[in-house]
Amino acid sequence: YWLAGADGSVFAYGDAVSYGSAAGRALRAPIVAMAATSDGRGYWLAGADGSVFAYGDAVSHGGAARLALPEPVVGIAATPDDGGYWLVAADGIVLTFGDAGLYGPSPRTTTPARRPWVQ
Repeated sequence: YWLAGADGSVFAYGDAVSYGSAAGRALRAPIVAMAATSDGRGYWLAGADGSVFAYGDAVSHGGAARLALPEPVVGIAATPDDGGYWLVAADGIVLTFGDAGLYGPSPRTTTPARRPWVQ
């Protein structure tokens, strides 16, 4: 397994392999979440500002760092085929990237006024 530090460092344990980290980069916000690819040969790091960093065989599908999110990103989850991922903010906003879709109502995605948050 891996653990990610707020500074972007990645620590590999057991038989996990390190594929790189964001440590040493000038991050605009701390790293708050990590998701592994389905084959375990890569991972994404998510920043509180919505930035996403891809390592190993993980493919970048974009991020939300340029959006003025009202609350910070607190989590990331990858789709089963690694073709996308979801970012979730502290207030429940769900942002989709790649082939990730929305499968239920989110507190901030059910009205047209809030739709711009969904990628």
